[in-house]
Amino acid sequence: MSLTALLKTCARESGADLIGVADLNPFKAAKFSLPADLLEPYAYAVSVAMRLDNEIINRITDHPTPEYAEHYRGINSALDSLTSGLSRWIQGHGYQAHPIRASHITDEKNLLGNISHKAVARMAGIGWQGKSLLIINPECGPRIRLATVLTDMPLEPDAPLKNRCGRCAECAKACPSSAIKNVSTESHYSDREEALHFSNCAGKTLEFSALPGIGARICGVCVMACPFGRKNRSRSPKVR
Repeated sequence: MSLTALLKTCARESGADLIGVADLNPFKAAKFSLPADLLEPYAYAVSVAMRLDNEIINRITDHPTPEYAEHYRGINSALDSLTSGLSRWIQGHGYQAHPIRASHITDEKNLLGNISHKAVARMAGIGWQGKSLLIINPECGPRIRLATVLTDMPLEPDAPLKNRCGRCAECAKACPSSAIKNVSTESHYSDREEALHFSNCAGKTLEFSALPGIGARICGVCVMACPFGRKNRSRSPKVR
């Protein structure tokens, strides 16, 4: 088996529902990381995803539930354990690896992490960038959480998927802050303001964080509303 196949097998056996590999050259060219030199030692980014529980997501209405908040934190913790283990596996094979934690915020003012897990996941073929800016997987929809491992292990990158949102506007109609502009893209948006009134989204998640039992800047309404996740609620994802 190739190193890529072995890596993907390791990730699946460790709990990943989806895994893909992205070439880091486009991110380096765009200086797409915090700090700016973070990506220099690495050639690839490994994107891993865990699927969210359908029944918990289905119970979201126009605001997050305490059950979703607890599940959100639990999945993030599981992803952090997974990427730490995957990094150790890579290092055990003689290569560098650096895990990027799920939902870790580096720039609090602009709500940015070390690198965008969503941008990496799109390039790694996990899914396409939806109108909500979430990654939409064909089987799971946006009902996934993401994390990333940077590495210099020689891997075979995956290809991005074709955007399949089309004329659908369900996430925009459901958004409790009217943040989603319902703007289409063939591949990805130039920045988040092209797709969102980001301040609306950020303000609403801050408001939701103060609700009883929430305690995190989350929403989940567009995750619940996406037809891709809803159509496949009874199916298990096909792992990559």
